[in-house]
Amino acid sequence: MTSQRRLSLEALKTLPAAVQRPAYDPAGTTAGIVHLGVGAFHRAHQAVVLDDILAADPQWAIVGASLRRPDMRDALAAQDNLYTVAERSGEGTRLRVVGSIKSILVAPEDPEALLAAMVDPKVRIVSLTVTEKGYCHDPATGDLNPRHPDVVSDLENPHAPTSAPGLLVEALRRRKAANVVPFTVMPCDNLPANGPTVHRIMAQYAALIDPDLARFVENDVAVAGTMVDRIVPATTEADIAEIDAALGLSDAWPVVTEPFIQWVVEDRFPTGRPDFSAAGAEMVSDVEPYERMKLRMLNGSHSTLAYLGYLAGYPTVSETMADPAFERLVRQLMTEEVMPTLEMPGTDLAAYRDALIARFHNPALKHRTWQIAMDGSQKLPQRFLGTVRDRLAAGQPIDRLALGVAGWMRYVTGTDESGAAIDVRDPLAARLKALGDEAGGDPERLATAYLGVEDVFGRDLREDPAFVRPVTRALAGLFENGAAATVLTHAH
Repeated sequence: MTSQRRLSLEALKTLPAAVQRPAYDPAGTTAGIVHLGVGAFHRAHQAVVLDDILAADPQWAIVGASLRRPDMRDALAAQDNLYTVAERSGEGTRLRVVGSIKSILVAPEDPEALLAAMVDPKVRIVSLTVTEKGYCHDPATGDLNPRHPDVVSDLENPHAPTSAPGLLVEALRRRKAANVVPFTVMPCDNLPANGPTVHRIMAQYAALIDPDLARFVENDVAVAGTMVDRIVPATTEADIAEIDAALGLSDAWPVVTEPFIQWVVEDRFPTGRPDFSAAGAEMVSDVEPYERMKLRMLNGSHSTLAYLGYLAGYPTVSETMADPAFERLVRQLMTEEVMPTLEMPGTDLAAYRDALIARFHNPALKHRTWQIAMDGSQKLPQRFLGTVRDRLAAGQPIDRLALGVAGWMRYVTGTDESGAAIDVRDPLAARLKALGDEAGGDPERLATAYLGVEDVFGRDLREDPAFVRPVTRALAGLFENGAAATVLTHAH
């Protein structure tokens, strides 16, 4: 344990000159945003953009909320909610201290405190990074899952909710009752059409409570869709030690990221918003084309690298990309199978592809394949299966997409190529392992079993030989020859 002094408002003036610090007094800001899911990605992305805005407009600080655990609150409360962002590239590391988060609330400890913050008239935006699974929806359809345990629990006690949909709807109900204008909801997660999808999920949840409330959510609440992009690996003990040494102070939970950052925001904020564009965000009337481009090109490639790279024994994305066959695979995946499904007039998709490949190669990030592989059952529909359906409808081949799907199937059996256990983190992990055990390593039986999981694949794909055949063939290759050799045969 370090004996260094802790990062704090008082300690800011002692920081080395090279460390960027807030260009405003964090104590002098007011909270205009409540953010649900205050994890590493939010702290490296939206909170950084707002940190750039607060000097000119101090009314947009953030009240963060953890929906599960107190770890983040406990780590940052003792340092005035300041934390360090380390931007790493081949050229070195740049440090900045961010002060845009005023406080962090822990929903399970005190849901009333969080709801009170969301009902505060000064709060005009509630944003979210709760991951795909946090929306309690069916990824295959994009609808609320009324049987989700968190939804069932919230419906039994709707005035003390714990889920993201439950919290949003209850806070909006309270604002309506108090005659306070509704906040704008701003999802920042990787969901297809995240604005319309989250609006639909909220209205469907409200309809299970009260039809009038559902109409209010549907007609009077604005949801601003977004596309967010920045690679943020999990912070390690080695990262903390290196950052503490550079600061000359102790920071309990810094974040590490890349220099690249992108935020595309649908300009739908009837009660006002920060000047996002002043800090580099792109304001648009329709975010969906950007979102589809990112989900299919970046996230689809990332997941392909994660499953196949992990199985091939590569701990990080940059190590996976150092294998020429893997680089060829993702380049061909994007160029030949993904880019033809995207209509982006005025956007240079080839330049975007090349930038992604350069980012995946960044050796300073050490983004673990295991981390990206988490929650695959929630990610596959938007990262792979939209592209798959578009290509099948056009009668086009899907060999590399099928290999990515087969990589996920091989990974979630829970056993790697050497017979060692894989720590599969997924809401469906137990069910997927049971199906894998039952199939007993037979690729055909395994593909049939997994394609029958409607939560992921819906009902259409398991009936389509043009999908089933290449997935089964790729899965057989992974079992017979291993990931590295199978990638080599698909990257030619």
